[in-house]
Amino acid sequence: MEREIVIPGQLLSENKADSGPGTYVKDGKVYSLLYGVKNSKKKMSVIPFSGKYIPSSRDYVIGTVIDVTPSNWIFDIGSPYDGLLHVSEYPRRVEQEKMAEYMGIGTSVLLRVKDVSSSMKVELTMRERGLRALGTGRVIEVTPTKVPRIIGHGGSMVSMLKKETNCEVFVGQNGRIWINGKDSEMDLLTEAIELIMKHSHTSGLTDRISLFLKGEEEPVSEKDEAVLEEDLTEDKKDAENESEIREDTYRKVDALLEDDD
Repeated sequence: MEREIVIPGQLLSENKADSGPGTYVKDGKVYSLLYGVKNSKKKMSVIPFSGKYIPSSRDYVIGTVIDVTPSNWIFDIGSPYDGLLHVSEYPRRVEQEKMAEYMGIGTSVLLRVKDVSSSMKVELTMRERGLRALGTGRVIEVTPTKVPRIIGHGGSMVSMLKKETNCEVFVGQNGRIWINGKDSEMDLLTEAIELIMKHSHTSGLTDRISLFLKGEEEPVSEKDEAVLEEDLTEDKKDAENESEIREDTYRKVDALLEDDD
């Protein structure tokens, strides 16, 4: 089945209930927010070719505190839009005057997106099991569009990575991955993630990475290399237009939001 490529502002549906990630609603209709591939399964969504992370409700993300206000921590979440964590969304009661003592500027935190408004106000929460400020481990940044490959079908890839390296792993949809374990194990896991990024277009990748982690790395076949080179060439062509396309996206969305006001 041929993929349908859509551009920012393109009409996707007449029903606002169809709106999903990578879309926005205006006058009850659903439009594309991004330059990417249309996905019509369940909700209407758009998968971006590359570029910045666009937040969506229920996403797991890793953020870094960039400011502390009287009632909110403000986070860089690797997106054009900052994330806001209200003091009430912290796991326990915190006096407002002591917020910076709990999480100061520069603190990395495991978070979940609670809600994203039509004006792209991103509300975050820590009131779920496992979400917390990070004091150990490393945060690795990858291209957000590669995150599904790192997770794998049904979580197969990330489960294997955890098992073979004895590391804790938290994969954020915003392209940030937290790993925690012995230094040698984190070094190995970092190499494995780099390999996944490099060979993300090849088949049998989970088995290949498993062999690598066991010290039995399987070489990439000539056929796989040819497919990879072809895909990378196409990605490069897309990337050459990415900056211009993204700027056009945000100009269009800003203009639409101004019209709504």
